[in-house]
Amino acid sequence: MTEPVGEREPAFWYAIPHGYLQMDLDPPVERIEALVRQVLSLPEEMRLRAEEVLRFYAGVVISLNAHRVQACLIGSHPDDAGGIAFSVLTVSTVPASGGNAKLVIASLAGTAADSADEGMRPLELPCGTGFLAEKKVVTTAPGRSAEGSDTPLEGRVWQGTVAVTGSGTSDIIMIQMVTAAVELADDYRDILLGVAHTVTFTDPSLPAAGGHEVPEPGTAAATIRNDFG
Repeated sequence: MTEPVGEREPAFWYAIPHGYLQMDLDPPVERIEALVRQVLSLPEEMRLRAEEVLRFYAGVVISLNAHRVQACLIGSHPDDAGGIAFSVLTVSTVPASGGNAKLVIASLAGTAADSADEGMRPLELPCGTGFLAEKKVVTTAPGRSAEGSDTPLEGRVWQGTVAVTGSGTSDIIMIQMVTAAVELADDYRDILLGVAHTVTFTDPSLPAAGGHEVPEPGTAAATIRNDFG
């Protein structure tokens, strides 16, 4: 189990699914300085490319921290075509705008129950009431546009979001999964729901918490251990 960077009360914990590596959103200054030194020592052609990557990483970290992202995990799994499918899993907190977070979630869950055709549905999770929202959107894709074209490349992605809150917290916890492997949306939805079912506001390392329980086979929480082999 892991908990968010920059702990605030009450803390929450969740399981990291198989195949995901956590991105460091608070790298120490010493590590950044070491990376800069390594980049500067590269041959000119390699250095220019490495500088682009380093600036991109710095920009991503700044943006994620500005949006209260507590964790960002990069996933890679084999797909049905023998290639690799990539996805990004983020965990963030959103203030309830001065309102009661539980009431906000309950209201949104109620809306989800009435708007199933809009890709939303309520969830009853071990840690409390929440909701799932999902959609397929067209967005800017990586890569270079065709020569002579100023139009950026576009691609479709699947985006799933679970929102939940717990007793005593004024924040809403948002767990979001994004992948360009739209054809694997069902599998990624299962992983997202599996992570959501592991969210807890009780420190699993404490004796009173009973330690980390192995999820029952067939449950959403167990799915994160099994998807993609």
